[in-house]
Amino acid sequence: MKLWYSPPSPFARKVRTAAIELGLDARIELVNTPVVPIKPNPVLIPQNPLVKLPALEAEDGNVLYDSRTICEYLDALAGGGRLFPASGAARWNALRRQSLGDGIMDAGILRRYELVLRPEPLRWADWLDGQQAKIDHGLDAAERDAGSWGNRFDIGDITIACALGWLDFRFAETDWRAKRPGLAAWYARVAARPSLAQTIPAP
Repeated sequence: MKLWYSPPSPFARKVRTAAIELGLDARIELVNTPVVPIKPNPVLIPQNPLVKLPALEAEDGNVLYDSRTICEYLDALAGGGRLFPASGAARWNALRRQSLGDGIMDAGILRRYELVLRPEPLRWADWLDGQQAKIDHGLDAAERDAGSWGNRFDIGDITIACALGWLDFRFAETDWRAKRPGLAAWYARVAARPSLAQTIPAP
């Protein structure tokens, strides 16, 4: 298998973390593929028509894109039900937390693009505030739930951990931990897992 990724991408980290948790990382060739939204990378176009990362060439040669699809494929390849509970409340809870983490990452990336790619005179303050509000509401929801997460580590936990790690990487000055001690304690515990320690975002 082959994974097109970028070291700073939280969505690519999510896939790499899942692969390590499932014991599949040795079967995946990593292809570092930088992307800039305003100038699509031509190397990526044949792999993903949306020109987004991550993208995975599966064992049958088909290319999958979107971290949710890729992670579920890897889970199935490893026998199924390990990161994605098969059914019932556990499945919906894991998927709900995955959506929460994905939403935090989406809002964070949109905010970073506005700050880094748009010329300062053209930046939209209301847009920045709106994206930050989404991040804050998402983190507050995670704080309310974190005490019940226990010791399991499913796709929901992976996604939220990657979101928190990315906030530390790109927006450390916001100090999300200050008002969220439960979430901070949970993250301190899971961040020591080899799958997360080996995939820390890098420029």
